[in-house]
Amino acid sequence: MAVIQDENGRILLSRRADHAHQGGLWEFPGGKLDPQETLQHALKREIREELGIDVHAHSPLIRINHSYPDRRVLLDVHRVTAFSGVPSGREGQPLVWVDPESMHAYPMPAADLPIVTALRLPDSYLITGRDFSDKQAFVERFRERLAEGLRLIQFRAPGMEPHAFLKMAEELVDLCRAEGARLLLNATPELTTVCGADGVHLTSRRLMSLDRRPLSAGQWVAASCHNLIELRHAQEIGVDFAVLSPVLATASHPEAEPLGWQRFMDLVEQVNIPVYALGGLLPQMIGQAREYGGQGIAAIHGLWR
Repeated sequence: MAVIQDENGRILLSRRADHAHQGGLWEFPGGKLDPQETLQHALKREIREELGIDVHAHSPLIRINHSYPDRRVLLDVHRVTAFSGVPSGREGQPLVWVDPESMHAYPMPAADLPIVTALRLPDSYLITGRDFSDKQAFVERFRERLAEGLRLIQFRAPGMEPHAFLKMAEELVDLCRAEGARLLLNATPELTTVCGADGVHLTSRRLMSLDRRPLSAGQWVAASCHNLIELRHAQEIGVDFAVLSPVLATASHPEAEPLGWQRFMDLVEQVNIPVYALGGLLPQMIGQAREYGGQGIAAIHGLWR
């Protein structure tokens, strides 16, 4: 399955034939893998047959295993990064270019919905450091990270007095609004609503205490996970994305045994939500994280610096 983006950032959707499985719904283009066919060959063949364009480069985005009442599907979704030609519905299917933030207006099969979430998320998730005792220096560093282009940030300040946390969060919300960035709070869902943040980041303990999604669909809900039980619970209650750690050894948690990239991939492939890799990671590892099925990297030291 292919995510094809134009120069304006819009994504191409096609509508399934009414008589087909999930007929009448909008989807990302793509098709089946033939026996003995490689994924790369199948992607190029299907897109050429469906849309009349040639794919020159692509990279992994997310893998989805989904069970419908009548069948099970595996979607290996790749982002097309280079193509030639002008897409047209060569099988008579209607096409539309849609901004990722407007895709909710186009009814889609359930298996495609996590792809929309992945498209709305960047490849880096910044977690703020512990140097919040000097407010001026903390805010200045926050501004610097925004200026560098980071657009998804978790404000985490363990031990900060609640009133001070709220005041700082309100200031950071304003900074993010000005730059088009999203701010999630590592706090209670209620506090997120009070200060107008974009969402909440649940600790693994808070995650496991919940039996439903704590915020509305218009806000982001993320969670920290360390194993398959937590990842599956996050998916069950409707978390938008998760952070899985530790992938590599970290100085902050030397006692924690790292998962390693292979174990990280094995766990990620068993859930249908975007998952960031966390633990000992640097920006130059984003490509590696994506190759192993991750949305990208989350980091404190590697991104906050």
